Amino acid sequence: MRWLGRCRGRTATYPLDGAGLASVSLERHPIIALLRRLPQELQFIMVGCAAAATHLAVAISLVALADMEPLAANVLAFLVAFVISYNGHALLTFASARARGPAVVVRYFSVACLSFAANELLYFIALYALDWHYVWSLIGVLILVATGTFLLSKFWAFKPRRGAGP
Repeated sequence: MRWLGRCRGRTATYPLDGAGLASVSLERHPIIALLRRLPQELQFIMVGCAAAATHLAVAISLVALADMEPLAANVLAFLVAFVISYNGHALLTFASARARGPAVVVRYFSVACLSFAANELLYFIALYALDWHYVWSLIGVLILVATGTFLLSKFWAFKPRRGAGP
């Protein structure tokens, strides 16, 4: 079975594997190529929004459908969203660094956990120590933490290592 796709008037066929997923490499997919032309910061925001939407959907589903406690559901949702976030950043945002493998996953997981903790701590401080409105507090914290996450991801987690092959 083959899947027929169109891009810029050209037709391409992609072989389907047994699970029904296109077995063509995402590295060469025309949509990925198009997204890679966007500024890196916009790529980071897009991947982050996809991960955040996944996090929200999983957390809500676990609470509503599995009757899970919200805090436990939040941790599981964070882990599922991490998979989306890591793969999105590895394939798109920081693809040019060609940094992949277990060491990169561990570094990025450290960044994600630090960001998760920083978000909670800063939000708590803004709400209770500074007595800011919850909406403005959350907006400020999200911008601050996202900026830190981008910088740590770019210059540490996904930074190409010397001597590493392509």
